[in-house]
Amino acid sequence: MTFQPAVHLDDLPDVGAVQVLLDGQRVAVVRAEDGSLHAVDDTCSHAEVSLSEGEIDDCTIECWLHGSRFDLRTGAPTGLPATRPIDVYPVTVQDDVVLVDVAAPNTSGAGTSGPITSSKEH
Repeated sequence: MTFQPAVHLDDLPDVGAVQVLLDGQRVAVVRAEDGSLHAVDDTCSHAEVSLSEGEIDDCTIECWLHGSRFDLRTGAPTGLPATRPIDVYPVTVQDDVVLVDVAAPNTSGAGTSGPITSSKEH
């Protein structure tokens, strides 16, 4: 795996997403309501819209334009009009920096080995 620095934990909202550019790929790094960290393709599979601008609800991210929702753990769409999953990327944290491996996307909608939970108090 080739993890690379994406964002410092302090630069993530308590619940929300930020867009980062890694190897030319727009990635949404997300902190879910339960504190878990995720990295997903920042582009909705239904339309060319940035997901990092959408709302986080439980462990899903919503496309602000048409309301499609995607599971942050699997990338699977959980709300129409999207029917195709988005890529999910492995995440780890080292020295309060979120690291993402964009070279190993999960494109099946079946998820990755699991979310990372930040141990830092917020």
